[in-house]
Order: sequence, then structure tokens, then C-alpha cells
Amino acid sequence: MFKKFKIALIILGLTFLPCAKAFASGQVWVNDLRKLFLSNGASIYELNIRTFNANDTDGDGIIEFSEGEESGTFINAIERLDELKESGINTIHVQPVTPVGKTKALGTAGSIYAASSFNTLNPQLKDKNSPLTLENQARKFFTEAHKRKIRVILDLPACGSYDLYLQHPELFVKDKNNQPVVPSDWTDVRLLNAGTEDKINRDVYNLYKGFVDMAIDLGADGIRADVAPLKPAKFWKELIDYSRKKDMQFMWLAESSDSWTTPLSNYGVYTPYNKLLEAGFDGYYGSWFNLKDWKKASDLYKHVKFNNELRTKFKEPKSVIGSFTTHDEISPVLVNGIPYSDMIFWLNATLPLNAYFVDGIQTGDNYVYFWANKKASETYTDDEYYFAHRGKIDIFNFSRKPGLTNQVLNDSFISAVKFKNVIAPMIANGKFTILKSSNPAVFAYAISHDNTTVLVFGNLNFSDINESIIKVPKYNDKLIAIPIKINSVPVFEDNKFKAKFKPGEIQVLLVEDFNVGK
Repeated sequence: MFKKFKIALIILGLTFLPCAKAFASGQVWVNDLRKLFLSNGASIYELNIRTFNANDTDGDGIIEFSEGEESGTFINAIERLDELKESGINTIHVQPVTPVGKTKALGTAGSIYAASSFNTLNPQLKDKNSPLTLENQARKFFTEAHKRKIRVILDLPACGSYDLYLQHPELFVKDKNNQPVVPSDWTDVRLLNAGTEDKINRDVYNLYKGFVDMAIDLGADGIRADVAPLKPAKFWKELIDYSRKKDMQFMWLAESSDSWTTPLSNYGVYTPYNKLLEAGFDGYYGSWFNLKDWKKASDLYKHVKFNNELRTKFKEPKSVIGSFTTHDEISPVLVNGIPYSDMIFWLNATLPLNAYFVDGIQTGDNYVYFWANKKASETYTDDEYYFAHRGKIDIFNFSRKPGLTNQVLNDSFISAVKFKNVIAPMIANGKFTILKSSNPAVFAYAISHDNTTVLVFGNLNFSDINESIIKVPKYNDKLIAIPIKINSVPVFEDNKFKAKFKPGEIQVLLVEDFNVGK
């Protein structure tokens, strides 16, 4: 079975025909991200260069340059690429690398989403000891990722910083008092005026066009559009079409959800997820982050069905990421403990979607910083406090590298990502079947392809032990279910599985020479 999958992956790799980039060694990188994403084969890791490999020598959680400590840079980020490669990660989502605003800022370094420029790089990410220019340091990082067959998605900020407003007020939406609009409660940014469906604002469009040019020049394989609903569909269509003339495999991911229905500002446009997908986005976030609120397996099934149907609703295929947890979500370990992180790993591995993880989740980081919202000893903005969102990865300060030391969780993460990579052809080409469970809080599904089946059972109750009887059509006691991820082994008798689950437990089994229902 595993040999067949490896051969299939090699064949898939030979069929990609996009834009090529040469390495210094003579090797050529061929962007295949769009095809990989649309086949649900991407295992994506979100990271913030500013903290990704920061060196906090005294362990106080804050990078103190006066003490010789080093924040994350394009150069030291390269050191962790092998770690990601060995974990099975094949794509990284790099959070914004554009310069950040320092006026009316949040945090002592400024939010990475408060862009003060869209066609230059953040000088905070430069390694001062490297002879390379900042741009060439970034190119080196992208090239080193590609050498490891890791694709790179670059984050495109949705708004401009107050600094950018002061320089170019004509780019921004104004309220009735002719003041720049603060979208939602994001006090450090102002709403860009992208125009309407009838008339695009060319000045803002050209700002974003400059970002696309920079991203492709650096070597990016795709773009993640931050809060994509803030721009008209026509704006995005023209920008996406422009990028595809440069690279047909350039992938676009919209930060948007089917459960988002409220505009972020009365002064701006609001484009729902379906219009964004029609405009050319390859995928969106979905509503997987609602898993924490789902008490019944039927809630999970509904969203799987909803997203599977999206694949055939548009002229071109679409997909979704496993947005169970993102940089905007509270750490899973604070929500439902370690089992919740573990469940997220294995749902990402076995559902028809692209796996998605945030830096630090694999080791159980709770992103609780003891210095958060306290007065800072030094600052690089006009904010004198270490602003932070409790339980969310830091994007506002020069702070520690994400990650704790939960080795058991880390091992499970690596197993899940590698398992997804192996069964990727099954997810892309197989049949997804919902199985009957006697307990409404217990989900059960199967993926079958090429006479091989993966069975997945799980308990959505994170407080109590649960039991369930699960029926798998045509399964018999002559077959052998190989445990892939399991704590307690389900028993098969009387033509059904009898399973007992710990709170939040997920079980994954592999059955060869068997397709569900055949």
C-alpha cells in the first residue's frame, strides 16, 4: 500500500507545469502549490518570521537586543526548515513581512498586520551580521524552503497602518467627519479604499499589484489574503488574473468563512466567501474553528458535506484549509486541553481538506505570556506596553520562539502530518463515507480508495468517557484493522465495532484489501 502511494506521489509530481525558478546549484524549482492545494494535499504551517527562531537566552519571553538576544530573521529562520521538512510539512504560510507602523501602534514592535508599505520588506527581519541585502536574505529563505520541497504562501495584509495613512490619506476610506475608518476594533490600522464592484480604486489596486510583483520576485508560490471580504470581488479577480499571467500555479487563499456574515465596517464593502471563490480564490478558511462548539457529530458531518459540495459549484475546483486553529484563535490546549490539539492533528490528517497548523501547536504552546499588557522597559513604537492577545501567538512584540516541550504531542503531530502525506491520494480520489454511530457525540467516518480504507472514530465530549457502537458496511472479522492512532482498541463483534473513548479521544485505523460498502 505505502509503495503504491509513493509511486503515485512521484507521478503527480511529474505532471506539474508552472513557473520555474533556478537554484544556485542548478536545480530548478517548479511551483506546484495550486495543484497540490486543490487536491487537498497541502500540509501548511503558519509562522511569524519575527518570532519563528528568536533567541531568548535568558528565558524571560522578551527579546532584549541590549543583552545580545536575537529576534527572528529571514536568515535564522532557515535553521528551522529541516525541522519542518522532517515533520512532513510541505507548505508554509509566512505571516506578513512588510514594514509595520509605529504610530498609534499596538505592542512594542508593532503588529505585523499594520502595513506601512506593500512593496518593501520589514527591516526588523534583517540579519545585521549577513552581508546580503534584506531582499536577498528573503530570497535565500525562500530558496532554502524550495530546496526542501517546501512551498511558501506569503501573507497579504488587509489594512494600512496609521503611518501609511499620514503619507497617503487618499488611499483610505473616510467617515462622515472625514477621518480614516478603524475597521472592527483594530485600532492600529485604517481601512483601505479598494473601491466597489462598479469602480475599483486604482491607487489601492496598484498598491496590491506591487505586493504581488514583490511576492513572485522573492519566490512565493501563493498568497493568503488577510480579511479578504474587505475588498470587492472585481478587485480580487483582476489581481488574481494578473498573478496567473506570471505563474499559472500561483495559489490564492482567502481568509474568509461561510459563517462570517457581518461587515467589519459600515463604511467598507463586504464580499462573502462564495463571491471570493467565484473571483478566482482557490480556497478559503471554512468554519472548522467552530469545532470547539460542536457537541454532535452531525455538526462535523454538515461542514464536511458543505465543503465537498463547494468543489463542484464553481467553474474551477475549490478547496479549504483545516482552520481548526489559526493565529486568531485561542490555543487549543486552553480550549479543551491536550486532547483537543491531538484531535485537530488527526482531523487535519484524514478529512478532505488541506492540513493547517500554527507555529507552537505541536508542542502544546498556550501562548500565555507573563509580560503581556504590562509596561515595557523599552519599545520601538509609540506603545509603551507589551500588548498581547491572551492565548494567541504574539504578533505585536519582539518575543520568544513559539513552542513548549510536550514531546508526546509533538510525536503525534509528526505522525499525523506524515500519515496525511501518505494517504493524500486516498483523500484526493477516494470515497468519504459517514458511518453510523449509536452515540451522537461520537463521529465515525471512512475514506476508501484502491481497496484500502482508513477508519476514523472520535469523541466530541472533552469531559466524559463515551461509548458507541459503530457500523462499517461489509466489514467482517476476517479483516485486520491496523491501529495508526489509538489509545483504546475498538472491538469488532456481531458485525459492528464497540468502542470506548476517553474524553476527546480520536482513533484512526487502516484496513487493507477492503473498501467500505463493497
